[in-house]
Amino acid sequence: MTSSVEFLEYLVHGLSLGAVYALIALGFVIIFKSTEVVNFAHASLLLAGGYIAVRAQESLGFWAALLAGVVGAAALGALLEWAVIRRYRGHDHGVLAIVTIGIDIVLLTELARRIGPDILTYDDPWGDRLVTVGSLTVPQTRVAAFVTAALLITVFLAAFRFTSWGVAMRAAAEDRETAALMGIHLGRVSASAWAVAGALAAVAALFLSVFPTSGLDRTTGEVALAAFPAAIIGGLDSTTGALVGGLVVGVTEAMTTGYEAELDFLGNGFGGIAPYVVMVLVLLARPAGLFGTRELSRV
Repeated sequence: MTSSVEFLEYLVHGLSLGAVYALIALGFVIIFKSTEVVNFAHASLLLAGGYIAVRAQESLGFWAALLAGVVGAAALGALLEWAVIRRYRGHDHGVLAIVTIGIDIVLLTELARRIGPDILTYDDPWGDRLVTVGSLTVPQTRVAAFVTAALLITVFLAAFRFTSWGVAMRAAAEDRETAALMGIHLGRVSASAWAVAGALAAVAALFLSVFPTSGLDRTTGEVALAAFPAAIIGGLDSTTGALVGGLVVGVTEAMTTGYEAELDFLGNGFGGIAPYVVMVLVLLARPAGLFGTRELSRV
């Protein structure tokens, strides 16, 4: 493989992976914008959506099972917001973040118990087929991941910009008290944010579990934590930043892993920590992220 083809394959892999990371990062951003809470339970939403879909496909078929996983993860997100997060509204946001860590541990433990040591596979329509363009060869699943993520992100951004739901969410993110006085139901906004985040995470779970990966296992949810730097790099309160941060993290991870032999002086497995290195460098230059809003304090 020539160096240019190798570079292009790593780039395509990075962009497709980055698009999936952007879906996950967008979930972090949506919840933070609506509640100002960093949701560390996102990993469990991702794994729950993937688990529901892969278990349901035998009786429902692939597409209906995927829909069941998306709906299940969305319902779980809304349930968590109603049963737990809403009860702590008004408390310190640091306390709420710790609560989400506890939720994540409980849910991941139960899901890991159910999955056990098994690797669950999807009966997806792409299989292990490849797309060849000239001398460049990539799995169909990578192309599907990029197209699907781009479509979903476009639909979300359009809804966020032009629908009444988007207006309500933007108003709540700008000033919760004023939004409530204007008649916006903050509970519905918060619940819908958790539901949308869960739905996006379920779609991400699919593309993290199909070829060329081996399948869904009890560690798949940990990828959500790998996507966390994407949200931080772009800015936790920026939907556009989630997209940019996801692509940055995906390309960084793919390139550093692909050229690991040339980067052996940085140590084995550097590709796994490279996104966090980029995150630290970005935060040193822009503490609010590339597109985040910097808070101004009057002194």
